[in-house]
Amino acid sequence: MKLQERYNKEIRKKLMTDLGIKNVMAVPKVEKVVLNVGLGKGLTEAAFVETVDSTLTRITGQKPVDAKSKKSISNFKIREGQVIGKKVTLRGKRMYDFLDKLINVTLPRVKDFRGLNSSNIDKNGNLNIGFSEHLAFPEISPEEIERVHGVQVTVTTNAGSRANGLKLLTEFGFPFKK
Repeated sequence: MKLQERYNKEIRKKLMTDLGIKNVMAVPKVEKVVLNVGLGKGLTEAAFVETVDSTLTRITGQKPVDAKSKKSISNFKIREGQVIGKKVTLRGKRMYDFLDKLINVTLPRVKDFRGLNSSNIDKNGNLNIGFSEHLAFPEISPEEIERVHGVQVTVTTNAGSRANGLKLLTEFGFPFKK
């Protein structure tokens, strides 16, 4: 069963009883997933920027947008409006497909993975996962990689609290440490 169907049929009902919610519309849900790659030292290398673009496109099936700096920082040699990263925002069907793949394929492929830390959930119930290497994603084959980069995945929920966010994400199947 697909993750979106499972949420609508099983997870939502379970959360209503566990959290004591009467209104179906008040049940916490995942609103969006954002994948972010900071360019860092590869800022000036066109080949690296192209690699990040193609990686994010293959992982998500969507073209990434530029993340530009909001202000100049001379110590980092960054000017206002300069591209400092790439990001992709997933919603709807693509978001659920990505979450399904993240939980069942990508996280188990991470080297020395012992489970997610529950401290990765902020006070509003959003989850942040940082991958130091993008090799864990199944769309990337290690043979054709010139340079390894990290990827940050942010799962945004409307849970409102850390406890509700943890409950929602646990029901989705995210592997948290006990």
